[in-house]
Amino acid sequence: MIWTILLLVLAIALFMFGGMLFKHDSKKPSACAMMAKKFVKLVAIVLVTGCVTRLFVPYYLTSVNPAILQEMANGMQAQENEDKNKLVRSYVRSNADKMMADAPILGNVDAKNTIFIWTDFSCPYCRRVHGELERVLADRDDVRVVLKNFSIHGPLSDAPAKAVIAAKIQGNDKAAALASKLMTNEFYSQEDMADQSKIGEKVEANVMNFAAEVGLDTAKLAEDMNGEVVSRELANVRELAQLFKINGTPFLIIGESAFPGAIPYDQIINALN
Repeated sequence: MIWTILLLVLAIALFMFGGMLFKHDSKKPSACAMMAKKFVKLVAIVLVTGCVTRLFVPYYLTSVNPAILQEMANGMQAQENEDKNKLVRSYVRSNADKMMADAPILGNVDAKNTIFIWTDFSCPYCRRVHGELERVLADRDDVRVVLKNFSIHGPLSDAPAKAVIAAKIQGNDKAAALASKLMTNEFYSQEDMADQSKIGEKVEANVMNFAAEVGLDTAKLAEDMNGEVVSRELANVRELAQLFKINGTPFLIIGESAFPGAIPYDQIINALN
């Protein structure tokens, strides 16, 4: 700002007194001197215009019409969303089967409408949207929800993510039951958090207890959690998160459009329609 003001003062001075830089015969100035004076004035006018614009625009945006900043931000966000939706559309059309291959599926596995969700069992917003998705599945038998278990909270997320993916090997119904159990119950306590070095072990033990409650073979589940299917699915989740620039959970793809955040039931239904 200070440099802009100084440059403005210099430009005004140049406009007013720049002609004095050139010596000439006052009675008959040369053509070169006249051209030089005109050039100096032109440069001064350009500098004054630039400085005034630089000084006035921030004032206008912050004091006179600050709403335009919000409009600009909204426009940029809308353009970002449109670009992301184009990428999502193109990818999902060609790779939907690959995206579903190892992922747990809730609802009717043969349904014509698909919702993909990047979710984390330790994320409160994911828990909220999971409840909304369960409402959708209860009301619509033409919808399936593909869980892309995005383990982003370390030991609080790793065991639940792996367990639900591995549970699919024993049946989508078992994976759905375990996912619901984990989303609607606390799978670690403040007491578990006391020793951070063992939190992963405690979370995994609690997850296994839930798995037994929903009828899973826990010995096989433990083995499968460290198997190729789980490893491949987690890699696919991370790769797609990078491709779609997913920075947090939940993140939904409904049909061929992306919806970041915990969107409500009505918005999900509208997107499906």
